[in-house]
Amino acid sequence: MAGGHDEDLMPEDNSGYKLSQPKQSLAEYQKMDENDESLKRYKESLGLGGGTDLSDPNDLRVCIIHSLSMESPGREPVVIDLSTPGSLEDLKKHPFTIKEGAKFTMKAQFKVQHEILSGLHYVQTVKRGKIRIPGGKTSEMIGSYAPNTDKNPIYTKTFAEEEAPSGMLARGNYNAVSRFVDDDGKTHLEFEWSFDIAKDW
Repeated sequence: MAGGHDEDLMPEDNSGYKLSQPKQSLAEYQKMDENDESLKRYKESLGLGGGTDLSDPNDLRVCIIHSLSMESPGREPVVIDLSTPGSLEDLKKHPFTIKEGAKFTMKAQFKVQHEILSGLHYVQTVKRGKIRIPGGKTSEMIGSYAPNTDKNPIYTKTFAEEEAPSGMLARGNYNAVSRFVDDDGKTHLEFEWSFDIAKDW
């Protein structure tokens, strides 16, 4: 992905968000003193509660984004499948429709493997033509996660509710760029997509 989006797609200041322990390897977390209740609670907060690790040794990715979906009351969810070959290339070519003024929430499903994922964010910018719309940047803290196990094979994060713009001037086509990035500045997925704001669904 071109680097022109880099500044726009960095998370908002998250200085208030800190891990309660220094970042360590997965093996180091597993060796933490089991008799220390505070450490035990901390490990559980990261999802280190047992189960068989589902990490794929042939896939070096730490975070695999499976899907992003939009849910609106009374409507079937619109699911953006990010796991199938060619899905990212099709996103921008096939915009989906959002009714003006509709309330909706976005939901991400993802898998973590190999190591603790620290401070995953979802950052999105929306433009109409080449101009970013007012309020067109979203930055959501998703959190820190341990590798998935057979007890919890996939993570789901539901974002804050949003409301689509309304009015004749708001209708039309919009282009978005989304990025999943962690506290270390590592981008796990970045993709472009588009949607239409219309009078009806």
